[in-house]
Amino acid sequence: MDHFAQVFTNLQQPAYLAGAVLFVAFFATLYYFFFKFLKTSGATAFIKISVPLLIGFGLALLFTGGEVNKLFLLLPLALVLFAATVYSVEFKSAIWRRSNLKMSGSKYAVKNYSEVEVGNCIDEIIRALQNMSKNDIGAIIVLSSNNVPERILESGVEINSDITSQLIESIFFPKTPLHDGAMIINGTKITAAGCFLPLSQKENLPKELGTRHRAAIGITETIDVTTLIVSEETGIISVAKGGNITRYADSELLRKTLSKFYWQDAR
Repeated sequence: MDHFAQVFTNLQQPAYLAGAVLFVAFFATLYYFFFKFLKTSGATAFIKISVPLLIGFGLALLFTGGEVNKLFLLLPLALVLFAATVYSVEFKSAIWRRSNLKMSGSKYAVKNYSEVEVGNCIDEIIRALQNMSKNDIGAIIVLSSNNVPERILESGVEINSDITSQLIESIFFPKTPLHDGAMIINGTKITAAGCFLPLSQKENLPKELGTRHRAAIGITETIDVTTLIVSEETGIISVAKGGNITRYADSELLRKTLSKFYWQDAR
C-alpha cells in the first residue's frame, strides 16, 4: 500500500504527472500497433514479439532502481499477459502446428494419382455424403495431405483402404464402433477412422453446431486440411476450411472442394 501511496503523492507533482502521461501514451501507441500487427500476422508473430518483450521487461524490473519505476514497468508486463489471454487460442494453434507438422517420411504419404482415380474417389465420397445426408447419419471426413499428426491417427483405427461409398457409409453407420470419430482420407486411401479431433474454441459459433461441427472446425484451425461434415440432426452437409464453415453444401460445392483438394495436392 505504501508503494501506491507514493505513486499518488508523486502524481501531484506536475513534472512527474507529465512523465506518467507520456509513459502511458507511449505504451498505448506501442500496443495499438502491436495488436494491429497481430491481427494481420497471426499467432506466430505474437510468439516472436511477446517473448522478447517479456524477457526485456523482466530484466528491466530486475535492474531498475526505485519501487515507483518498477510499478510503472509492471504496466507493459500486464499488457503482454493480456495479449496472451486474448490470443490464447491462436497461441495454442501455433504451438500445435510447430510441434506436429513434421510428417515427412510417414507411411501415410500421398502418392501421385491419375484423373480416373481422382474422379472415382470424388464420386464415391459425394455419393456417400449424399446418402448419409438423406438418412440423417452424422459424419466427419478429413481431407489431408500427409499432414495429420500421428497422435490423431493413433487415436482411431488404421484402415488404409481404397475409397468406396459403401465403406464410408458402413463406418459411420450408427452404433458401429467407429461412427462417432472422424475419418481421415489421405489421397486416394481411407487412412484411419474413429479419430478424435481438437475442438474449436471459438465462442461465436451458431448454437445449432454441436460437438461434431466444433471438432470439424477445430482441426482446420490448427492444420491445413479440409473437413466434410454431415449433421446427424438435420442431414445438412457442411465444408470447413481454415477455421470457417460453409453450410448447405450441394454436389457442385462438394465436387469443387474435392477437385481443389486433389489437384492442388497432386500438382
